[in-house]
Amino acid sequence: MSKENKSRYALLGALSYAPMSGYDLKKFMEGSTSNFWNESYAQIYPMLKQLTNEGLTVSHTERQEGRPERHVYALTDKGWEELRRWLAEPAERQVERNELLLKLFFGTRVSVATNIEHIQRYRGLVAGSLQQFEGIEATIKTQYAENPELPYWLITLSYGKHISQALLNWCDETINILQKQQEAEKAGTPS
Repeated sequence: MSKENKSRYALLGALSYAPMSGYDLKKFMEGSTSNFWNESYAQIYPMLKQLTNEGLTVSHTERQEGRPERHVYALTDKGWEELRRWLAEPAERQVERNELLLKLFFGTRVSVATNIEHIQRYRGLVAGSLQQFEGIEATIKTQYAENPELPYWLITLSYGKHISQALLNWCDETINILQKQQEAEKAGTPS
């Protein structure tokens, strides 16, 4: 059984806010869901065509002076029904593809120092993400204090903050383990 393409629901969900072009959808996601869900133009445009063919969206063309025509998509009643149906379903477990973990799995093929460098670099990225989440949280709490969607936006930010903090803890623990292994190798004793 083939897996269902969840991109369709990301686009339907984004279009639930307002009619948008493919460009608008990409920008919307970059400013809202990109920390946990992003789509490329190569995914967006074919999916918009498919959604329209399925009767879930309709489009109209807007002329722009000195620029190509803009195709704007909106949800149909059928599109709203499909979005609500999917939102009511339980979420499936997603298997993560993680390059760092893949490198660490094969970590004995390089020096311990190289593995430590990988973790330290990753730790810096995660710390930056945590700071970014905290900044976004402060901004949206101020700018959207009365928005009924705010609690849901804060829930997704909280997830990112918790995951980031857990990853920082994991990085510290992993660096400690690898440093002990490195010391044991230098001393000529098994770790």
